[in-house]
Amino acid sequence: MNPLPPLFLSHGSPMTALEPGEAGDFFRRLGPAIDAAFGRPRAILAISAHSLTREPVLVAGEQHETIHDFGGFPDALYRLRYDAPGAPELATRVQALLADAGIAVQRHDGGGLDHGVWTPLLHVYPAADLPVLPLAWPPGWAPARLFALGRALAPLAAEGVLVLASGSITHNLRRVFAALGAGRIDAPATPESTAFRDWFADKGEAADWPALLAWRSQAPHATLMHPSDEHLLPYFVAAGAAGEAPVARRVHASLTYGDLGMDAYAFGPQAARLAAALAG
Repeated sequence: MNPLPPLFLSHGSPMTALEPGEAGDFFRRLGPAIDAAFGRPRAILAISAHSLTREPVLVAGEQHETIHDFGGFPDALYRLRYDAPGAPELATRVQALLADAGIAVQRHDGGGLDHGVWTPLLHVYPAADLPVLPLAWPPGWAPARLFALGRALAPLAAEGVLVLASGSITHNLRRVFAALGAGRIDAPATPESTAFRDWFADKGEAADWPALLAWRSQAPHATLMHPSDEHLLPYFVAAGAAGEAPVARRVHASLTYGDLGMDAYAFGPQAARLAAALAG
């Protein structure tokens, strides 16, 4: 099996599960592309913007249930299920890797997948047959510290484990709700969203990690695109899992509501191979 590139996916609204749009089309191509280029993953380590804790916690139960951690959506969304198996044996391996790096992690033997995990996976691996291990994380950690957390997980790529981080490349819900109220899911991209997203793509291709780790002060319109950090920070865990100073390749770019980016990234030396598989 070829080493798997860690991924960052923008999961968007929970309605992506029912109305997948352009990003959903990408998600549906992603699973087959991974399997063809690298072999089917034996498990997924998931880092979601919606699983936040004071210290790192592995959700290591033997079976997951679908968590509908949102309100005010159509009934059909709450009927969707993605009850994937858990990965307790992988949790033991992750604990050892983090311990070797001096990172304390707790283990919770329950199960449950928030919508940041199951919304994209519903399209990427719809059979829900791959074991999933969520890693909850502290949103107060700086990007460099989260990168180091991911760096400790780098050996997993050669062990058949897909490190999948889920968040959003842009996430200003006030602007999204304004477009939603106007019925503009297909609103044209705002200049601010385009500038921010393209800055990340350019710096990622150049592996400019001093700039990326300092995105809050260096990226254009950073505060406007991310009034709070939690939806972008999983990007840095996935990046670290690709090794030291990896290339970050944007493998999908789309958006909804003019502002909410649905971009996806693959990290490290295998990113180009995944991009080629998706293009083919």
